[in-house]
Amino acid sequence: MKNHSCPYISFDFTSRFLPPVFILVFIIGLAANGWGLKSLLQKWKKLGNVNVFVLNLGLADILYLLTLPFLMVYYFRKSEWIFGDVFCKITRFCFNLNLYGSIGFLTCISVYRYLAVVHPVRVMGRLTVTHSVAISVMVWLLVGVQSLPDMFYVKTTYKNNTGKCFDTTSKDYVEDYLKYSLGWTFTGFLIPLLITLGCYGHVIVVLCRTNTTDKVLKQRCLKLLFILILLFSVCYIPYHVLKNLTLYARVLSNQKTDTKIPWEPTVFGAHQISRGLVCLNSALNPLVYLHTVENIPAQLRQLLQKTRQMFNCRCTSHTGRVPVAQNVDEV
Repeated sequence: MKNHSCPYISFDFTSRFLPPVFILVFIIGLAANGWGLKSLLQKWKKLGNVNVFVLNLGLADILYLLTLPFLMVYYFRKSEWIFGDVFCKITRFCFNLNLYGSIGFLTCISVYRYLAVVHPVRVMGRLTVTHSVAISVMVWLLVGVQSLPDMFYVKTTYKNNTGKCFDTTSKDYVEDYLKYSLGWTFTGFLIPLLITLGCYGHVIVVLCRTNTTDKVLKQRCLKLLFILILLFSVCYIPYHVLKNLTLYARVLSNQKTDTKIPWEPTVFGAHQISRGLVCLNSALNPLVYLHTVENIPAQLRQLLQKTRQMFNCRCTSHTGRVPVAQNVDEV
């Protein structure tokens, strides 16, 4: 009987590919989400209905980003987990909260945009910040309930004093986990995807048919639709498809211990790439700030303008044309 641990799969690829992605996402995501949340909190009294969901979207990203340094250490050490079983489960739980919380709040934003454009008279004055807060709490509870069973699966295993922290579970429970994952994918990803597509599909039809629609609103809706398509196409769809295919390949590998699954190495490698892509959502989600919060684009333009002015001032001072002190006084 041949070993069914699939030695022909290169597990070193994960340790080479994921750490650079995590470092990039951690730096960009922390800076972008921190700046976006700061802008929201400065306008807390003027917080709108949609902005409540944007705030929760940022909090979900921050929660996940704080776990990335531990995953960086894990993969830099060639998949050697040194932080214990409990923290492994917490790390994976935070990832799931971020992933499905992001999908949930993006869906809420889509529904609110749909109501504001297609049914503005019906919802005017009826949707308050209190409603948005209540819906946000429901999203967190729903995502938490969906993610909680994942913590009861085996997440760590130790061999020769080397620990592994699974993003799914060990091979002994993979068949049961596949069933759970398929149901999770349907309720946590597929249904929100269909709702989002339905909302923005109807919004685009209404905007194209109505000539009196504000051009700024039309452009903002189209840009937000493009961002959502980007997020779902790059981050969410590949991850869910390849995750379940990988689990299915592992199930077949367990059942046919004397036969290799020819397409398993390809699916495994593609799944590792999709794991890197799905964590990019924490760096791409701040793009939503630019098209839901009115003052942030203006702040971004001011920041870029100040940066150019500072750069020009430094270049001028280095050429010796204008004294540095005079240039500072003028600014």
